[in-house]
Amino acid sequence: ERGTEYIQSIKDEYEQMRIKRSQRQTTKKFSTLQQARDNAFKFDWSAYTPPKPSFLGIKVFEDYSLTELIDYIDWTPFFRTWELSGKYPQILEHETLGEEARKLFADAQAMLKQITDEGWLQARAVIGFFPANSNGDDIELYADDERGEVQTVLHHLRQQLVKTEQSPNWCLSDFVAPKGSGKKDYIGAFAVTTGIGIAEHVARFEQQHDDYNSILLKALADRLAEAFAERMHERVRKEFWGYASGESLNNSDLIAESYQGIRPAPGYAACPDHTEKQTLWSLIQPDVNAGITITESFAMLPTAAVSGWYFSHPDARYFGTGKIQKDQVEDYSKRKNEDIKVTERWLSPVLDYDV
Repeated sequence: ERGTEYIQSIKDEYEQMRIKRSQRQTTKKFSTLQQARDNAFKFDWSAYTPPKPSFLGIKVFEDYSLTELIDYIDWTPFFRTWELSGKYPQILEHETLGEEARKLFADAQAMLKQITDEGWLQARAVIGFFPANSNGDDIELYADDERGEVQTVLHHLRQQLVKTEQSPNWCLSDFVAPKGSGKKDYIGAFAVTTGIGIAEHVARFEQQHDDYNSILLKALADRLAEAFAERMHERVRKEFWGYASGESLNNSDLIAESYQGIRPAPGYAACPDHTEKQTLWSLIQPDVNAGITITESFAMLPTAAVSGWYFSHPDARYFGTGKIQKDQVEDYSKRKNEDIKVTERWLSPVLDYDV
């Protein structure tokens, strides 16, 4: 009886969304790709020697200790999974949410003990380090440290929003020594999972119609995967790459990213093209080395997995590309040697124009 009214309300809501989006667009100014490149991050490479990793190639971790990862868990997103908004540990004492948060936390601790004591999940990882130099907005990875043969190319995007004179238009390639600098630089790659074996236990809970414990297990597996990424990055900085061997940070510092270097992931803010996971997978083969596969839409399986790149530069920082213009999309599709329609489809969330 209210169908017509309901449909009209949806149309009205989306019309308001279109208007608001249009208004936002008019307040933002974008530079051309060349202007953005002219305003790239400037660094004196002549006064800097990039650190060399302790090994080149890949290293596999077949059955990493889950117990070691528990202290690296960031619990705040765990509570958000259950729509309990608040920062851990303060949420445990929240006036209205505290009782429920404490109960949930106790259940999580009990299940974590089962996971570790009974071996419900297996943690596996693969990391790798490769000789690299930037070439414009791309990063070339070489077959060996002689750098005579390009093994593969990582393609990156640059911010195009007009910035103040003090703020550059960032691109991840800015954090790797340029090809013509004469400096030997390196880049890391990683993929970690704590989801090996989860399917059996999720199926058991679902057969018992126990949605609560099914969701709890998935949420804990996700938290452990993020903790694994955090722990492995710490070992990279202090041990495997060793550029911050004297680092001494607690878990709060790690959550706040108070360390040198970054680990951006393909498909996210700084490198929003999910198809770059193909390059990552061909490089370190997480399917073979860690049991992590990717779907046609580049989702990782098991879902409790994290993958990405390691950058060591002291000024490396996380950022979002924001919306990009057609001139950059055309340039990017040529660099990737793919049809622009394919590029536009994968980059649709960051396009500042209608396709």
